[in-house]
Amino acid sequence: MKLQYVAALTLLSVLLLAKPVRGENPAHVRKLLLTNMCYACDLSGADLSETHLLGADLRNANLRGANLESANLEGADMRGADLENANLSRAFLTNVSLNNADLDGVNFTRAVIYHADVEGASMDDINLTGAKVWGTPISIGGN
Repeated sequence: MKLQYVAALTLLSVLLLAKPVRGENPAHVRKLLLTNMCYACDLSGADLSETHLLGADLRNANLRGANLESANLEGADMRGADLENANLSRAFLTNVSLNNADLDGVNFTRAVIYHADVEGASMDDINLTGAKVWGTPISIGGN
């Protein structure tokens, strides 16, 4: 009985002292920031706010829940990327390829989205409040 009590206390203390788990792979974040190329990288939950990712190769990248607020993604190739629940508020998305991307739950509040290719993209429950959308087949009828 005493052994079970000690084991439970040990497990509880480890859980309470553990640091929060972040999804992104730090090596992938460094690679993206240094080379602008990160094909199929794990960037889930990464803080990429205010980054300049012009022409970045983010094909098939996992950006689920990533923070891309105020990021410049002009000309980025994000075909097949998973952006579910990502924050792209105030992001600049001009001539971006989002073909077959998962955009479900993405926050595009006050984003600038010009001439983005979204063919085959999933766009359930996106937030386009105050977004400027031009030459892109996304309707402003969302949240």
